[in-house]
Amino acid sequence: MPFGTIALEKPTILNCPGIHSNARAQSRTRSGHSMTTLSIVGISGSLSNPSRTTVLVDTILKAVANRGGHKTNLLKVSDSAPALFAATSPADVGKDARQFLDLIEGADLLVVGTPVYRASYTGALKHVFDLVDHRRFGSKPVALAATGGSPLHGLVIEHQLRPLFGFLNALTLPTSVYAVEGDFSNYAISSAAIHERIERVVAEALTQLTRSRAERLNARSAATAAVA
Repeated sequence: MPFGTIALEKPTILNCPGIHSNARAQSRTRSGHSMTTLSIVGISGSLSNPSRTTVLVDTILKAVANRGGHKTNLLKVSDSAPALFAATSPADVGKDARQFLDLIEGADLLVVGTPVYRASYTGALKHVFDLVDHRRFGSKPVALAATGGSPLHGLVIEHQLRPLFGFLNALTLPTSVYAVEGDFSNYAISSAAIHERIERVVAEALTQLTRSRAERLNARSAATAAVA
């Protein structure tokens, strides 16, 4: 079955506009994490609705969740723009924007997508990462995706997005996904080549998530042993 047609639980919308979640009630640690289920967060830097970028991010997000059973949140900058743009610095972040940023900072895996505007990612997406706490990104795995009007813009991922997350000390996955308008049909991915690349991204993401889960369980065991 192509990744674009995976049937998953219908997302619910949290209180903050722009946050779409499939999260179920779970037993959590004080940090907000389940000990067994990891958090996967997708971010669409598009300000358009409907958006091919959002479709691409959501398809990757659902594919990883379908394989691993993890909870997901899809963050749409377009829906949360008023709250996000009201903040000019991290000190100015309001309640709704804080919820948006907390999900990003607390994610075990990020799926970040942007349309290509003037040979780069959108200013809206950059604003989001100007507000986050960079200290929360050390070795955080990030899957990169972009959409554009020409195959020539595909290098934006390598020359713009990877350096951004390199600065944050995040771990970008080797495989990225770049799609053009011809890869979609009625805002659904129709390209076999794009689905193949998504499959590669999913495999790499699951490898990183397996490591994250093992590290969390090891930390829990060590903490239990320390107080025994």
